[in-house]
Amino acid sequence: MTQIGRPERLTHPPAGRRHTSNPQDHCMLGQFTPAHPNRDTATASCRSEARESHTSAHRCAPEIRGGLQPDHRQARENHPRFGAEIYWTPQRLMTPIPRLGVYFHVHLVSDSTGETLNAMTKAVCARFDDVLPIEHIYPLVRSSRQLERVLREIGDAPGMVVHTIIDSELRSQLEDSCRRYGAPCIAALDPLTAALGRYLGAQLSTRVGAQHALDSDYFNRIEALNYAIGHDDGQGGQNLDSADVILVGVSRTSKTPTSIYLAHRGVRAANVPLVPGAPLPEGLFTTTKALIVGLVVSPDRLIQIRRNRLLSLNENRDSAYIDADSVRDEILQARRLFDRQDWPVIDVSRRSVEETAAAVINLLNAHRAREHQL
Repeated sequence: MTQIGRPERLTHPPAGRRHTSNPQDHCMLGQFTPAHPNRDTATASCRSEARESHTSAHRCAPEIRGGLQPDHRQARENHPRFGAEIYWTPQRLMTPIPRLGVYFHVHLVSDSTGETLNAMTKAVCARFDDVLPIEHIYPLVRSSRQLERVLREIGDAPGMVVHTIIDSELRSQLEDSCRRYGAPCIAALDPLTAALGRYLGAQLSTRVGAQHALDSDYFNRIEALNYAIGHDDGQGGQNLDSADVILVGVSRTSKTPTSIYLAHRGVRAANVPLVPGAPLPEGLFTTTKALIVGLVVSPDRLIQIRRNRLLSLNENRDSAYIDADSVRDEILQARRLFDRQDWPVIDVSRRSVEETAAAVINLLNAHRAREHQL
């Protein structure tokens, strides 16, 4: 039997809920149904069952709730092995593969948006192999009544509790309840705030959500987001002089998501696609302020991404879009353009959007430093 707060090594998520819950409306975005009673079934047995599903007469495909196309015929079934709600969707064959790992509940309690806690937890869990947290996120917890609802959730699914509660009474109530449950309770920001307070010799502010103030930085981010949307995929014509960064690359090199991510960091980013046979905007070659960055990707990786894109659109015809020789030529021509214009290049083959954006920001800082010296 599972002890309170202790993780289990399973081939599927344990019984319980994985959701984002706002104490004000108790809204759940997803929920696991009770897991199969035989929790210790070998992975090989699960894979055997997964292979059997491939021989189904209807060639149906299971999909977890939330990733469905509205025009698909859907018949809901409860899968006996994986303990999750499954939809069987014709035309797409995607059998869930069980993953062996340590699943555990982690409750993230915040009196603000919860973004800081979520990012910290993901970063810490990424340091451990095969550790799969089942996150329960509770933002905007600012009253005793809201906290009581959170405590009931913790009692139903005991696990680690991480919080950023500032109010002393709410903090005491949370910590006392966690001691009764035997659940570890961690104040995520306390070590850093204590060290910074000692270094600065300053008193801590008790203002909740101070990092989300509607100040000039906030409105600059909103303006950058509007700019990125208005200058996505070559939109905006010749109006590129007001950009901080212009991303250039062939189709499916993560230009748009990188631009949006940069906008959330306050960087005004436009992106221009390289389309075979289509001219580039003249403003791309006349701008003097913006940093222009070329994005490249390996041909094999690009073909894989483009094939998945076409499959998501139910497009199965072969075309130059995924032809190996055509793709290699696209990338070769892009690299030659970047070399001629002396634009810095980032290879996004195995980079996440966050890593690509971080590399762009480093280039932008160096670009601004050079401009300041002139």
